[in-house]
Amino acid sequence: MGSPLAMAGEAELEDGDVRGPLRRCLVTRRVQPKEGMIRFVLSPDGTVVPDLAARLPGRGMWLSAGAAVLEEARAKRLFSRAARAEARVPEGLGAAVVAGLERRVADTLGLARRAGQAVCGFVKAKEWVVAGRAALVLTARDGAADGRRKLLAGSTVRAIAPLDAATLGAAFGREHVVHVALAPGRLADLVLAEAGRLAGMRGDDAASGDDDGTNDDFRTWDGTG
Repeated sequence: MGSPLAMAGEAELEDGDVRGPLRRCLVTRRVQPKEGMIRFVLSPDGTVVPDLAARLPGRGMWLSAGAAVLEEARAKRLFSRAARAEARVPEGLGAAVVAGLERRVADTLGLARRAGQAVCGFVKAKEWVVAGRAALVLTARDGAADGRRKLLAGSTVRAIAPLDAATLGAAFGREHVVHVALAPGRLADLVLAEAGRLAGMRGDDAASGDDDGTNDDFRTWDGTG
């Protein structure tokens, strides 16, 4: 017998778009929290459009956040099947999703900065880590591993690397930023969730819990590696 969650989802989640926090992936058919998924809708001309905020009108088509998942949906014409209409998947749809998720991470960091819930720069970030004020640390994808190790030495703070230094810098009004620390709260949770979707859409299955979780975009560093 299947789990209560799966059984409850069989009837209600058949089209992947129902009320509540769960959705069914068109490809995997797994029922999972929508925060870790990507919603798509059809534009008036039948083009598949990513709806990263899950607010656009229309029949929602949900996928697990994964590059391979999106490719399988395209190859098997699952968008057309779900929409019950001809759906055109534009070239570069995956890249557009990645770019949109990068903007969402950066925009949320900007909100956290303005709310006094984020600091940047090695010294300030290290102060927050040592003082126990940091719930999450971001380091630039193109930053040096040695700096990351020094920042996190002796700490178990979650650390991820979703953006490059220039994009991190833009969120803080600087040319580039390598180290960021976020305080506990809704904004830190949102950054973590968006970074997970972003890592998945870059082709890293660890973001969705499908391998050992040791990728360089979405993992916990302890200052030793």
